[in-house]
Amino acid sequence: MINEILKDAEERMSKAVSSVESAFKKIRTGRAHPSILDSVKVNYYGSETPLSQVANITVEDARTLGVSPWESNLVPEIEKAIMKSDLGLNPATNGSLIRIPMPALTEETRRNYFKQAKSEAENGRIAIRNIRRDANGSLKDLVKEKEISEDDDRRGQDQVQKITDKYVALVEERLAAKEKDLMEI
Repeated sequence: MINEILKDAEERMSKAVSSVESAFKKIRTGRAHPSILDSVKVNYYGSETPLSQVANITVEDARTLGVSPWESNLVPEIEKAIMKSDLGLNPATNGSLIRIPMPALTEETRRNYFKQAKSEAENGRIAIRNIRRDANGSLKDLVKEKEISEDDDRRGQDQVQKITDKYVALVEERLAAKEKDLMEI
């Protein structure tokens, strides 16, 4: 029973770290990377479809992304979707190829992006602590139902804390990497 609670907590904490990582991907750096466009949805025959499913996204150089739609009639829709997204990107069309230059980051925008990254990391840490609280609550319920002893409860809570520390450290590690990436010129 304790192992099931620990396994569930670890899976949920792993998902929280993954969520933080995907949030970090949306925070752009000065370099071009296809994952920046992961959140862009294109109106494709009446349904919102991820850009990566209707076009090929390539890195042309360090500061330029190239988007080549699989259907030429999608070019205006893709341009519109990129401009509507909160990414601050201005696509330029050259026939059927859409080029997206990455604007250089100023010191102020770097700081703002880092604040955003810190906020995402804090949300991840909060999620992990909530999962810890749920796991400890489940252990307390087992003690009340006399399914485990208080010693087992204490050992279980210690293990939950170790798992929590491990995943909080992972979030910190990801934040440090994102900060390094953002502050690089």
